[in-house]
Amino acid sequence: MRVAQQVSLIAATITSGLMAGLFAAFAYAVMPALRSADDQTFVDTMQRINVAIVNGWFMLSFLGALVFAALSALLAWRGDGRPALPWIIVGLTLYLAMFVITTAVNVPLNDKLASAGDPGHIADLAAVREHFESSWVTWNIVRALASTAAFGCLSWALVVYGRATGG
Repeated sequence: MRVAQQVSLIAATITSGLMAGLFAAFAYAVMPALRSADDQTFVDTMQRINVAIVNGWFMLSFLGALVFAALSALLAWRGDGRPALPWIIVGLTLYLAMFVITTAVNVPLNDKLASAGDPGHIADLAAVREHFESSWVTWNIVRALASTAAFGCLSWALVVYGRATGG
């Protein structure tokens, strides 16, 4: 059980860190770069990103962090990782907040942008962009902060676990 606890906590930390980095990169690089793009370029690029990002590597990290953190909490509760449990639970809760934001806000915005159709045939690109950009950027920053905090908590849980178990 000890190896499973270690592996699940390490996997939760790595996958949550990958997600935090992705959302942070969008917050400080991708969206600021697209802010200066014309409406057609913005809509076209975001539509392409939203298609390309749904792949196995993304899903492994996005869903994996949730599964690994939940498993880690369960194993810590039942095993010798109890001193790390509060940090794991807070990390899991923060990650879950990011997950809910993504599925309840960002994904529906992505879907609405996709349903607008081919940017070359959209009559009012500025309106499509306006209905998407501000909300998406705001909620991406919130999920970047939540996932970064989750990563920090899970990282600290590794430290606490190591001190508690001598490993």
